[in-house]
Amino acid sequence: MAAPISDAVVVDVLRRVDRGLTPMAGRLGRPPQLPLPQRAAWWAEQVGRVAAGVSAAPRFAGRLADLLPLQNTVGSAVQALVVLGVAGEHDVDDPAARVSLLARVLLDRDLPADRVAPLLTRVKGSYVDEALGADRSGVDGVARSIWRAARLLGRIDDALDARPKGKLRHRALAQLPVVGVAGGYAAEREGLRRAAQEAEQLLGG
Repeated sequence: MAAPISDAVVVDVLRRVDRGLTPMAGRLGRPPQLPLPQRAAWWAEQVGRVAAGVSAAPRFAGRLADLLPLQNTVGSAVQALVVLGVAGEHDVDDPAARVSLLARVLLDRDLPADRVAPLLTRVKGSYVDEALGADRSGVDGVARSIWRAARLLGRIDDALDARPKGKLRHRALAQLPVVGVAGGYAAEREGLRRAAQEAEQLLGG
């Protein structure tokens, strides 16, 4: 049995995901006139329309996708983008609070912001820039940013099974080669809705 993933490793990965995706969430801005109660649903639906296709793409391989880290990591990266979008709607500017929210929604892990804050300084050996490349700003598109976040999340793949999931029937369809894309897409869209709703609830919406 693998050793439990430490808080330091979780925070190190999620802070990098936050740094990579929060600027992207800011550039995806929703219509400014949209009422606050509808904004979480906007993130799940509008962002999900494009991004869930990215996260469902590994389903071309059918059940094989479950044997690879792609499905969990890409799906989690898309959910992270939606969660950070919802966090922006609530003016969550504190990186520790955003990392704490990501840990709650994606990992079902109770990591309060006051425990996250001391861990935000990179711990030697918990992660290596050279493994996945140093952080870059600005020029990445949505798909590229998601894939980079997915590579980061691969570091804690064992913890990602706790992320919000879609309906069982869609996940069953996703086990089939080729047509599994349709099931995977539906499952990821539902997972995004649940991630957005959970983030909204945790932020007091």
